[in-house]
Amino acid sequence: MDAATPSLVSGDSFVAPPETPMLLRRTVFGPEHEDYRRGVRQFFEKEVYPHWEAWEAQGHVDRALWHKAGKAGLLCVAIPEAFGGLGADRLFATIVMEEQARVGASGPGFSLHSEIVAPYLLHYGTDAQKQRYLPRMASGEFIGAIAMTEPGTGSDLQSILTRAEDKGDHYLLNGSKIFITNGYMSDVVIVVAKTGVSGRGSADTSLLLVEASSPGFTKGRPLKKMGMRAQDTCELFFDDVRVPKENLLGAAGAGFVMLMQQLAWERLMIAIQAQASAEAAFDATRDYVKTRHAFGRPVAAFQTMRHRMAEIQTDLSVGRTFVDECLKAEIAGALTPMAAAGAKLWVSEMCSRVGDQCVQMHGGYGFMWEYPVARSFVDNRAHRIYGGTNDIMKELISRAL
Repeated sequence: MDAATPSLVSGDSFVAPPETPMLLRRTVFGPEHEDYRRGVRQFFEKEVYPHWEAWEAQGHVDRALWHKAGKAGLLCVAIPEAFGGLGADRLFATIVMEEQARVGASGPGFSLHSEIVAPYLLHYGTDAQKQRYLPRMASGEFIGAIAMTEPGTGSDLQSILTRAEDKGDHYLLNGSKIFITNGYMSDVVIVVAKTGVSGRGSADTSLLLVEASSPGFTKGRPLKKMGMRAQDTCELFFDDVRVPKENLLGAAGAGFVMLMQQLAWERLMIAIQAQASAEAAFDATRDYVKTRHAFGRPVAAFQTMRHRMAEIQTDLSVGRTFVDECLKAEIAGALTPMAAAGAKLWVSEMCSRVGDQCVQMHGGYGFMWEYPVARSFVDNRAHRIYGGTNDIMKELISRAL
């Protein structure tokens, strides 16, 4: 490698390229958000980025990172202070997602823990459930996961086979789940299971809180994925797991309704992460083509390269505007499922296009795993799959037409 192409290996400090300004100025954040961003940025640069290689090798981040994140105020930021959170708006949670994407840290499952699992407990849990789990999740003592997907169901949640049989004072849980983020290190899992026998999937579905220490609950090893190699993702198995009735989340048979109520924010989260990842990949690429020389001049001096960069910059600005408008709607309580599905669909597709172009503009170095654009290219492919595949997003949007 020449001087213009430094190696980015484990142990190196994170040196960010200059951030590319959008074509329109962002107006969604205030001074208090930017103050918080500085601390979050420092955390990811110092506590996360230097360890990516070791964590990818073991298939998950170290548990100590969760404790550090809790102490630094990065977990459950939108949860009320009474339960250990910051009581902040979701723009603070957005900052955590954006800064994580900025350093290409696909390993920590903070956003699922804080912005999917914790809100289910906050919105639907009993006081006893909130008191038991939320403070521990905010501190990083407990790691939360949600188990929806099964080997044969994919996006079709109404067809799940995991069943919890009513035994009077408890449920007896049997079944398995796959592709569960935070599953291997989880301490508490929200399990989607059938509790009814009506034959109508949406009416028979319930949510159960299952602790990792429960007899009969076992975990597979972290799955070896194409990307997101440091993110803890595994299979979960339930063999006659006794779940106390007080661990039912919300009402029996109301699980599907609860899942649908939270999906808009979950899909917007994917768009937030994809947008920030695309911007980070382009920032690194823009810096690279300005310093990398070919045929006696910077690569950025070639018209073909400049025009390609202009197209990407425009795509990024369109995506940023779309995401920020959805964020404003979410804060106002007005985000619609269709808008969230559209943001997830368009931004995740755009992120893949931008990632492909950034790899191409790096030439041979773009194919090297130590370069952030290579990892970004494969890590962000998942955005088009989870949270409901993009084909499902198209179907949802088309129904409103």
